[in-house]
Amino acid sequence: MEATMTRLEPTFDENHSIKACNSLLRGELSAIETYHQAIEKFNGEKGIVQLRTIEAEHKRSAFELREHILAMGGAPEVDSGALGTLTHAIQSTANFFGEESAVVFLTRGEEIGKTAYENALQDEGMMQPAREIIQERLLPRTAQHIATLEALTDEL
Repeated sequence: MEATMTRLEPTFDENHSIKACNSLLRGELSAIETYHQAIEKFNGEKGIVQLRTIEAEHKRSAFELREHILAMGGAPEVDSGALGTLTHAIQSTANFFGEESAVVFLTRGEEIGKTAYENALQDEGMMQPAREIIQERLLPRTAQHIATLEALTDEL
């Protein structure tokens, strides 16, 4: 007789990891919205390719987090929530002051994201598969975004 596996309710560790990954997903969704807004307002040719590349990488990170949350039996967040509202308002102000201010704000957002990923790695309740995704893909991507934005700031 062949046994069939039925997905049970998430365990405590899965629930903890689902909540933590959803928090990180909200950050990625907020970043996507913020980059989209910055790209729309960016006047110069210089930097637009880098901003579009980073936006695409945030979309990839959000996709990976969604897939991981689903694999744990969770329901992925669909919007950035209050964080997105706040970053939208701040990015609008930064855009008003020009490209350099916009890039400085984007850099700060990436630094906040990097800290969130580092904190998730230190979280004892985070499951190993989530740690691996963060350590191997999401955190290195974020570090590269910071370096790219810092170089762009120097060019502006």
